[in-house]
Amino acid sequence: MRYELSNTQIVGNAILRRYVQYLRLERSYTPNTLDAYLKDLQKLLNYYSDEGIDFRQVTLKQLDGFAKALQELGVGPRSVARILSGVRSFYRFLTIEKEVETDPTDLLESPKLGKHLPEVLSLPEIDAIEAAIDLSKPEGVRDLAIVEVLFSCGLRISELCSLKLSELYLEEGYIRVHGKGRKERLVPIGDSAIDRLRQWFVVRQGCKVKPGEEDFVFVSLRRGKRLSRISLFVYIKEYAAKAGIRKNISPHTFRHSFATHLLQGGANLRAIQAMLGHEDIGTTEIYMHLDRSHLRQEILEHHPRNIKYGK
Repeated sequence: MRYELSNTQIVGNAILRRYVQYLRLERSYTPNTLDAYLKDLQKLLNYYSDEGIDFRQVTLKQLDGFAKALQELGVGPRSVARILSGVRSFYRFLTIEKEVETDPTDLLESPKLGKHLPEVLSLPEIDAIEAAIDLSKPEGVRDLAIVEVLFSCGLRISELCSLKLSELYLEEGYIRVHGKGRKERLVPIGDSAIDRLRQWFVVRQGCKVKPGEEDFVFVSLRRGKRLSRISLFVYIKEYAAKAGIRKNISPHTFRHSFATHLLQGGANLRAIQAMLGHEDIGTTEIYMHLDRSHLRQEILEHHPRNIKYGK
């Protein structure tokens, strides 16, 4: 894949090619992630090209000006934070490569972001969604297996759509998942999800699956190809509506619910991090804010100050 970046006279094609190679090989970024990083970087390069500034001589004050310019253009705080994250990555690379003496992004601040607490389904709500699925239809058997796998394993929607038969180790109780950045992980799968998968496999045997699609777990019964993300979104929203749930539900809601129920059950945060495929435990810590009553109970039961007076 070729990436077109402007103002090559200033930035130097050689440096950009090395940076692309660094992201691809050392950071293991997928083409989509790589493309997103470079599109964000191009905003910076274009900005300084217009100002006649060599990116290797940029100061913290000038970077602050770039961030302010983005905000003045109406770019939202989360998008600004994402763009600046890519800028930091670029300057870290330049520092490693000794293209700049000091990293001007060391003190660069991102916009303040409030933690967005995701929607979470209670167990009765999950049961209601499953009860809304018509098991007399082949699609229903498949969709119930999908819901169970989402909730049992906490997969991203892209991970579920790309799940393969050859990567299921049901006897051992694990599945192999390909997550972000081509990183693989083994995720435990519960007995309920295994049972639903096996019921789906019986139905799946009667499907006419197109060549090249045979290894995908979840396929369209009409098209014979793996399910698309859009189809999965539609199915989940339809079942939630039938169950009378008014929350803003998506396949990702089951991932949030998976993490929250694990926390409620006393699972270690690092274990949740590993199962979700989060590199940064800070990404996982958002789920700790969803159940303050549980955290309080943990303190009452396990903190030595409270144990002393509870006896």
